[in-house]
Amino acid sequence: MSSSSMRSFEYLESLPGTVFNRLYKQPSTALAIFRRMLPQLAKSFVMALLYMSRPLPVADLETWVCPGSRREQDTAIDLLERLQILKRTAEPNQPRSFVLTNPFAASLRHALTGGGNHKSFGVPANTKLQDQVTIPQLDDFARRQWEGVLGYMVGSTGIGLNDEGANLSPAVKHLLQYGGLILVRGRSVDITRDGFAFVLQEVNAQVWTILVLYLEKAEELSMDRVDVLSFLFMLGSLELGQGYSKANLTETQLQMLIDLGDFGIIYQHRPESESYYPTRLATTLTSDAGALRSATAGFDTALRSSTDDKGFVVIETNYRLYAYTSSPLQIAILSLFARLSTRYPNMVSGKLTRESVRRAINMGITGDQIIDFLYTHAHAQMRKSTATILPPTVVDQIRLWQIEGERMKSTAGFLFKDFLSAAEYEGTCQYAKDIGVLEWKSDAKRMFFVTRHEGIAAYLKSQKEKRREAG
Repeated sequence: MSSSSMRSFEYLESLPGTVFNRLYKQPSTALAIFRRMLPQLAKSFVMALLYMSRPLPVADLETWVCPGSRREQDTAIDLLERLQILKRTAEPNQPRSFVLTNPFAASLRHALTGGGNHKSFGVPANTKLQDQVTIPQLDDFARRQWEGVLGYMVGSTGIGLNDEGANLSPAVKHLLQYGGLILVRGRSVDITRDGFAFVLQEVNAQVWTILVLYLEKAEELSMDRVDVLSFLFMLGSLELGQGYSKANLTETQLQMLIDLGDFGIIYQHRPESESYYPTRLATTLTSDAGALRSATAGFDTALRSSTDDKGFVVIETNYRLYAYTSSPLQIAILSLFARLSTRYPNMVSGKLTRESVRRAINMGITGDQIIDFLYTHAHAQMRKSTATILPPTVVDQIRLWQIEGERMKSTAGFLFKDFLSAAEYEGTCQYAKDIGVLEWKSDAKRMFFVTRHEGIAAYLKSQKEKRREAG
């Protein structure tokens, strides 16, 4: 699951069952969650059960999965149950079975086969020729607004760089502060550790991070979160370059048009216009294949994979740095951890110093984040010249500069202990490792520490049921 899917999944997982019941009544929502948030095995289970007239016995479902892939099976079923797509049935004198929940199953069938008057995929507007907006115009608007947001976070306006006329509303700045992405002290704006991690993500993941923050804030403003979620999932199914009517939108969704326009996700000629246009930021929300890699290059080649992105950073063993870019945003990011000394029309040069790296670390940026940025954006020539890409001396020195001020690292999570047997401990611990939540373990004390507990709890419950059936 991608990082953007994980962030949205974590929010959905926290919702009560009544919200899911309303949410899944929209075919566009059911299709978006099916496309975006389910791994391939979970999708296979859903499609196999979608047109079945009766529940499928657990034993029959297990025959579809190779013996060596039981953990993948358990993970897929656990995810479907947490999203309230799949449920277990246990009728008298009948084997335990699985069945898809309604209205999810009915809505997904509607989405796949068409029909109905639900209008959950938007209503195209009859826009006059002179009022139509082209795709290049939409891309330019979205890029300008989104780079304006990122530029504000990294302080591009503070180093004399042009922010290309992006108009950020107070609501946008407040949302960034609310999410802990920036720290505002008077007129000074500093990026936080979470903010720098946000900047390093692909644009699609960035958008979902902002939208989840918007959802959390919307609840405080008493906005209907089902309306908000339904509209966001609908946006991912709309066609780029097509105008859509506002006639069937709720009051909450009309307010969202204004709010999302500040981020470049929606375009309107005027707030009182009768139609709106989704930008590329909106139409790629529910598609990993169309995820944008960067705000600058991504709008020109939105479907290009990350391996095709051109690196621009060259760094030498003496810590000298050369960046072949004229992007104000990229230059501003470099200035967070490097001392830039010279700027040319298509290049900037500088140096990594103890002071510049320590300044970034004091802002909350980690050494690994700096290394990841340099690695991701390394120039093609560096990728050809060395196997390690980045000079080992530079990587080691960045980590040493960070260690200077580090003494302890805390991780929030959950401790599991008091297992009945060594076999139970070892099986559960291995499962935690397989799903990527294990942080620490002690075989001698039969205890381990994980960052998430839902999957472990579901695994223990399933093992208990199997023991009861066997006994």
